[in-house]
Amino acid sequence: MGSIERTTLPGMEDRAIDLVLFDLGGVLIELGGVASLQEMAAMVNEEEVWHRWLASPWVRRFERGDCSASEFSVGAVAEWGLAISPERFLDIFRRWPIGPFDGAPELIAEVRRSVPIGCLSNTNTLHWEYQSAQWSMLGAFDFKFLSFELGLVKPDQEMFRHVADRLPVSPNRVLYLDDVALNSDAARSFGFRSEQVRGIDEVRRTLLQYGLIAD
Repeated sequence: MGSIERTTLPGMEDRAIDLVLFDLGGVLIELGGVASLQEMAAMVNEEEVWHRWLASPWVRRFERGDCSASEFSVGAVAEWGLAISPERFLDIFRRWPIGPFDGAPELIAEVRRSVPIGCLSNTNTLHWEYQSAQWSMLGAFDFKFLSFELGLVKPDQEMFRHVADRLPVSPNRVLYLDDVALNSDAARSFGFRSEQVRGIDEVRRTLLQYGLIAD
């Protein structure tokens, strides 16, 4: 697909934000596996886990769609030095996404009444197939950018360049919300309006600040 011309969407000339992109896990969907991974890997804090997770060769391969789930589990257990079997790790990993935060479907529906919305997520076939079958909220997005479909991952600049080339507005008219500072910072450095948020309450407060939902 080639680039499309970036314009301000009709009727939105006076808005600071013309489109909102959401990360999924930790922003709209509750994740339950980070704490267990932190404990298994004997790491100091959650931020350290995320930095290592985003840089992990095996995580990047799996979330780019470059290996199978079984290959990923064997590689990740070895890479992280985990004292569990690959099968057990995959069983834990499969259950990381718990479900949408309370109020998340209603919140994105409210935002969509003002501006188009999309999701930009590092994810994988294992999680996406389960989530998309269970949670109708994921069908509400006007744009979907999924790492395993694109062969690209955050926080790489190639991911944000790909997204920018396929949105109908300039990056500085897009608000991107992510729970990981590394991703939020990378989006901001590429020209997106970007905020780090964790959980639905912080998402709502940020959307209020930008005037995208009613108080």
